[in-house]
Amino acid sequence: MSLTLYFGPGACSFVPHVMLEATEQAFDARMLKLHKGEQNEAEFLALNPNGQVPVLVHDGQAITQIVAIVLHLDALFPNHGFLPASGLARTQALSLLAWMNNTVHATFSHVFMPYKFSPDEAAQHSIKATARERYVQHLQQLQAQVEQRLATGQPWLAGDHLGPLDAYALTLLRWGTLAGIAPEQHPALWAFVQRVAQAPAVARAMARERLVLNVMAAS
Repeated sequence: MSLTLYFGPGACSFVPHVMLEATEQAFDARMLKLHKGEQNEAEFLALNPNGQVPVLVHDGQAITQIVAIVLHLDALFPNHGFLPASGLARTQALSLLAWMNNTVHATFSHVFMPYKFSPDEAAQHSIKATARERYVQHLQQLQAQVEQRLATGQPWLAGDHLGPLDAYALTLLRWGTLAGIAPEQHPALWAFVQRVAQAPAVARAMARERLVLNVMAAS
């Protein structure tokens, strides 16, 4: 089996990066320097015309979109329990994954790249400010999800095993620090993310991507 992950440091591609590290299956990790526009080069666009990471190439077949990649890896490595196998628990885990991707992630795009949504500088400022406020609210909701699951005795967001929801939670909180949102504003979420970062698979992915959890503290 041949697996290649195209990722950008600190991007949402961190999620499948952690999953692959957790499997201990050999894979080729190919970093794209997004700030230099390497995702727009012809070689990569042949894999994903949208010029986005992550892209997972499995035995020569390119898979795009994070939700599809997560589900593919979950099916490929069922013994790792990345997501619940069936029933309401699986449905709830997928609901949280979808919300992280299509709501929280999308909101941060308006914070970090407001120029994509308007060419007008004044409008960009308004878009960024409004989205930042909404992003804080999303982090509060994510913290509530963490507290709810931990209160039921679950060690991780999807159950007994570290998985994509935990890696995504880390990514989303870390993005908040890029926007000047101190992680201490969400203490339960911050404590959880720090524990996620200590997991060996997460630590290896962070080391390869050269990430720090709190960008505010590092700057």
